[in-house]
Amino acid sequence: MIKGKDLYEVVAAIVPLYVALFLAYGSVRWWKIFTPEQCSGINRFVSVFAVPFLFFHFISNNNPYTMNFRFLAADSLQKVLILVALVLWNTFTKWGSINLTITLFSLSTLPNTLIMGVPLLKAMYGDFTTTLMIQIVVFQIVIWFTLLLFMFEYRGAKLLISEQFPETAGAIASLRVDSSVSSLNGREPLHADAEIGENGELHVVVRSMSRSMSINKPSAFNKSYSTPIPSSLQNAVMINLILTMVWRNLIRNPNTYASILGLIWSLIFFRWNIKMPSIIKGSIEIISNTGLGIVMFSLGLFMALQPKIITCGKTLTLLALALKFLVGPFIILATSKIVGMHGILLRVTIVQAALPQGIVPFVFAREYNLHADILSTTVIFGMVVVLPVTIIYYVILGL
Repeated sequence: MIKGKDLYEVVAAIVPLYVALFLAYGSVRWWKIFTPEQCSGINRFVSVFAVPFLFFHFISNNNPYTMNFRFLAADSLQKVLILVALVLWNTFTKWGSINLTITLFSLSTLPNTLIMGVPLLKAMYGDFTTTLMIQIVVFQIVIWFTLLLFMFEYRGAKLLISEQFPETAGAIASLRVDSSVSSLNGREPLHADAEIGENGELHVVVRSMSRSMSINKPSAFNKSYSTPIPSSLQNAVMINLILTMVWRNLIRNPNTYASILGLIWSLIFFRWNIKMPSIIKGSIEIISNTGLGIVMFSLGLFMALQPKIITCGKTLTLLALALKFLVGPFIILATSKIVGMHGILLRVTIVQAALPQGIVPFVFAREYNLHADILSTTVIFGMVVVLPVTIIYYVILGL
């Protein structure tokens, strides 16, 4: 039975995070302390330094040799089932689309595990949950965020090819992306130069508009060919393009390096008990210790900079919140039962799935201009309602 003291400890662990969030909100909306340009600088510090150091701190202190594979299996199975259902819906119904598939997958499977999950679950169920949350974070970074990035770049590649080569996409034999192009998110204007091969094949080079050659070859874009390239080769070209862009995004992301280095160090430390030099450890901790607070502060700045909290309409907001706080937890309840989980571990799994929307999917949605209003509203509203929602789950599961 849940006691009043237990609820107080949960509230006491979460309220300090909200203090940082609302201080930031008030600093912009009411007290006019920060300008939008200054907010941008703070957010840049968070993305480049605070979050990567926080990732490294948690991952490097997590023992990778004691992974709870049943817990990870339940979480992974939930994501796989939802993704398969969305792909089938996209493939066999007229209502499905790659856009909705990406957004619905983000809403229902990718919670804010590190920032909200670690303190919240620790207050509810104890210190052992921190290790479980870090394991989820590692899987999110290595597998699920990479998969999400793959889907965004796949969408970007299809849009690029359909716009640049509306009638001759089947004739593309090779497609190379200039090193100046960092993403197919549509934010930077791109130009495709095409050369026609001996058999009517197209060899395409995609460049940033600022560096593209001023060569106009309209015939290469619109000419019909009697010997189209087999679809298998076209698929290979598409996959090569997407993998190239995903790789470029990953190597430009400081979280990638922080996660890999953190995992490598944890493998070394927990295997051979080699301690990190105190100078390096202290340098990392002095920044990582500010991580949770400054990330919440950054979220408050983001909320304050929005013209209104609900930017996608009340109906879409309710649907998004239902996906976030009902569909995800109920599906993970089913997958947890499939893998044989019960007791406190089952409760932790369900509450973890009911955490608010993750920040990374929103960042991707904003960068690729895909339903960013829905993700923005879910992030903001999720931060507001997460405490009562998770406490309701906590009380119900404790009965």
